Amino acid sequence: MGYDRSKALQLAMRNFIAEYKWGKEEESEALGSLTIIYDHEVQGLEDALTDIQHHYRELIGSAMHLHLSDRECLLVIALRGQVRSIRDLTKEIIAKRGVKQAKLSIVTS
Repeated sequence: MGYDRSKALQLAMRNFIAEYKWGKEEESEALGSLTIIYDHEVQGLEDALTDIQHHYRELIGSAMHLHLSDRECLLVIALRGQVRSIRDLTKEIIAKRGVKQAKLSIVTS
């Protein structure tokens, strides 16, 4: 992977600590991204995703949309804000019919 065992352990520990802290501290601030693959042919899904993003606009720094195929799109949302709000946003998006996959990645600053 291009780095030694010491660096690999350091990165693994940082990721573990960030995930642990994020899981325990609902009121704390977090940074991260939510990556979503969805079927844009599902009626109303794109409008619903846009409405959710507008509802949580204080968390969203930017969003990037890519067309993967005739039906599938990738949406990457950069997030910064309270852990509880990031969780709520993620749950709302995952619950939508047509969302095939979602991955939340949290980092510490």
